[in-house]
Amino acid sequence: MAGAGGPGGADSCSIARSALAGWRWGPTGRCAGHGCRAVAGALPDGVRGLRAVGGLLCATVLDAAGGQRSRAHRPSRGTRAGGPRGVRRLHPLPAPARERHRAGRVRIVVTAAGSRGDVQPCAALGLGLKEAGHEVILAGWEPYRTMAESRGLAFWPVAGPDPDRLVEALVAAGRNPFGYARRFRPLLRPHVGQGLRDCLAACEGADAVIYTPLGFAGFMAAEHLGLPSVGSVVTPLFIRDGGFPSAMFGKPLPLPGHLYNRLSHPATEQLYWRTVEPLVAEARREVGLPAMPRLRGPLGEMHRQKRPFLLGWSPHVLPTDGRRDAWMHTTGYWFLGREEGWRPPEKLRRFLEAGEPPVALGLGSMGHTRASEAGRIVSLTAEALRLAGLRGVLVSDYGDADADLHEDVIRVPGGVPYDWLFPKVSVAVHHGGAGTTAEALRAGTPSVVVPVVPDQQFWGWRVHALGVSPAPISHKKLTAENLSSAILQAATDPEIRQRCENLGSKIKAENGVAQAVRTFERYVQRRP
Repeated sequence: MAGAGGPGGADSCSIARSALAGWRWGPTGRCAGHGCRAVAGALPDGVRGLRAVGGLLCATVLDAAGGQRSRAHRPSRGTRAGGPRGVRRLHPLPAPARERHRAGRVRIVVTAAGSRGDVQPCAALGLGLKEAGHEVILAGWEPYRTMAESRGLAFWPVAGPDPDRLVEALVAAGRNPFGYARRFRPLLRPHVGQGLRDCLAACEGADAVIYTPLGFAGFMAAEHLGLPSVGSVVTPLFIRDGGFPSAMFGKPLPLPGHLYNRLSHPATEQLYWRTVEPLVAEARREVGLPAMPRLRGPLGEMHRQKRPFLLGWSPHVLPTDGRRDAWMHTTGYWFLGREEGWRPPEKLRRFLEAGEPPVALGLGSMGHTRASEAGRIVSLTAEALRLAGLRGVLVSDYGDADADLHEDVIRVPGGVPYDWLFPKVSVAVHHGGAGTTAEALRAGTPSVVVPVVPDQQFWGWRVHALGVSPAPISHKKLTAENLSSAILQAATDPEIRQRCENLGSKIKAENGVAQAVRTFERYVQRRP
């Protein structure tokens, strides 16, 4: 490529004749060329030359109406994504990808970032796409390699921080939005440039990308490479629904109408964008991409363009107001099955068989960190169970309270799959993480929620509003006495138990992954 001449030169024309014969015309105004391919055929009409731009193979296109040249890899400023009238835009579709596309098979990169609760549903979605016959890569931080590869899902490492340190920073920031910026930026800054380069490399040769707006790298890679993309979320942070507020605000305010709910979503978008914008600008500068608008950012643009999103929760748990259902699709939860060959610890198995169903404490990713709040919740739960006279299983790596555990309470370090444990217990005490809450709901088991950060407070509010849990108890107000009272209410209230069983049956009847796959395929198949 380095030897190619300028537009219209003999070398570039020769390369174009061999490389572009297998390309297809596309509407989005960007190309994703990945190198010359020896494909026989004539140069498409309107192509006058070829050159390497940013390591990509890019064609120069002649405007049939005005005779002006325009690079296919980037739309002109001020034009819509499809480009000015009369200009045809190119999307490369390499020969193997063309064959997959004809057969309905698509090469998909699923990008994921954040805690295990953020990444695990993405892995489940990736496996569903693979089972549907597509070629799928999960692009994520190195600690999630085993999650993917142990289940037969291809993995591409993307630079990022230690997820446990990220969770600890979340917990330490609490409800302080300025605390997020102060703690997150130092954690993320060393990785953003390399992370974007890794995502670009992962998406090279792909046909489509599924991304999460929590990590802009996948979205930016798809935009730069001109690939169709679909967003995915498992917590309502950026979806602008009037039926509920952004999860960043925790719970609705007692105000008439939906104005507060609707305003909370763009407010969250701006708060998040102002936090990450310096990092995004730095990453794009490092890899040679143009800057994004500093004030507006990409989140608002996603809504203005009605970009498709998959919402990974049950409509029975969180129905939308219906205003954006044409492009924001509530599919049901994306549950990831446990690893093949997993067996419960013998100590836990014997304990469960020895008596009545116990109370379980599960704190998700937070339970395996050094966060002091997690240790405090473990200790107070053990004391609450003593006061209530109930058996308990504490799933946590925090062992400082072991000496004070009474004989009917055990601690299990290292984690236990909640889809196995929660159906076997009487009450699930947890932090209100999206994935943990979903597993308790699917099991039909009453919850007691002790939220630490805002999105956990949101889910605590939601399960209480559904009547399947007592009111959530903020971790700052948590005592052994009020936790014991909530556990006894959840364990003995027959109406809570009945509502849990009814909702659990509805969630079990759903197949959120299959619905998400069908929705994604409709968007991919719409493209020419």
